[in-house]
Amino acid sequence: MANIKLAVDRLTTGLYVKLPLQWTDHPFLLNHFKIKDQQQLRLIKNLNLKYVYLIPEKSDNPPLEPDAKPEAISEQESQFLDKQAEKLWKEKQRRIEHLKNYKLRVQRCEKNFSRSLAQLRSIVSKIKSRPVTAIDEANDLVSTMVDALMESENVALHLMNDKKEHEDIYFHSLNVAIISMMLAKTNGMSAEAIKHIALGALFHDMGKLKVPTAILRKTTPLTPPEENYLRLHTKYSLELANLADTFPEAAKPILEQHHELIDGSGYPKGLKGDQITANAQLIALVNAYDSLCHPQDASKARIPYSALSYLFKNKKAQYNNEYMALLVKLMGVYPPGSVVQLSNQQLGLVISVNTNSLLFPNVLLYDPSVPSNEAPIIDLEESDLKIERAIAPDKLPEQVYDYLNPRVRISFYFDPND
Repeated sequence: MANIKLAVDRLTTGLYVKLPLQWTDHPFLLNHFKIKDQQQLRLIKNLNLKYVYLIPEKSDNPPLEPDAKPEAISEQESQFLDKQAEKLWKEKQRRIEHLKNYKLRVQRCEKNFSRSLAQLRSIVSKIKSRPVTAIDEANDLVSTMVDALMESENVALHLMNDKKEHEDIYFHSLNVAIISMMLAKTNGMSAEAIKHIALGALFHDMGKLKVPTAILRKTTPLTPPEENYLRLHTKYSLELANLADTFPEAAKPILEQHHELIDGSGYPKGLKGDQITANAQLIALVNAYDSLCHPQDASKARIPYSALSYLFKNKKAQYNNEYMALLVKLMGVYPPGSVVQLSNQQLGLVISVNTNSLLFPNVLLYDPSVPSNEAPIIDLEESDLKIERAIAPDKLPEQVYDYLNPRVRISFYFDPND
């Protein structure tokens, strides 16, 4: 779309304009919008701008003629508009402060994520040679995370900014642990039960350390012998856990049963329904979700929105439906990591969920007039915008992709002080 420089004195309602200002330098929610009333018109003029950018394709009306006289307003109307403008400025300052605090929380969250990931790498490196030490360290890691999780009423799940490659087992195990812990908390489980779930999640795939890398990284269909070898990882995970007496018995069924399915179509024993422990049913669901987002063949990866929708629509017979409903509540209809198009056609990246209003998450907006590191994060519940659809990242224009930086690897962590 062509942007046309337009003198401020030619503005009228119905024009779609873009302000030549930073997002923090004006009281409007966005840098570009359609002027809907005299209040917005007056507010733009009070910014002391000489011009704005007009986007004709999105405008309802033509601009005023250069010599047109602006519509006269009474002193009473003028005072009212000034008061309304002052309210908008105060609201914008509140939003700016909220955004600063939000970004600080995300930074703290990313530090905790990096710390937990480093600890998990250390644990994995010791699991074969020093299993007792590894499991003791895992218990310490889990205790720290669960204590942080349980200490706050409001816990938000955030999208993490990680760039590591070829560390699938760490990211996957930590992802499954984080989501499972929050799912368990949402389900009202005790801190002790959540610790068992978290420990089981961290170790559920450790048996893959004994599976040849060629099988683990194969992107074409596995042969029957290769598939059988891969399926042994549940047995190997349990064997590794049994090397230390300190691994809780309550967590062990997770290692063995996280691929068992409610309808009996899973492995290794083809268990059905209640034959599978509740904790293993929970981990099985979260494991399936993360695996859909990160399959070995990256070309088959689903965006978070699609992964969640697929499970909900097609896999109800295989997974615990109560946990599935809770997963939707936790992740939101549009989970963190989803690229979305808003009702004003603007694009954004969902970075955290509003658990009280699942259709209105927090979205980082694409706005080329704002540097990407200063991009506004909007709480959709506080705006008049809504999500129209989710978009596959590979369908984005290059400049939008570079700006939003949609994660190739979708990782999550929680902020207990949200």
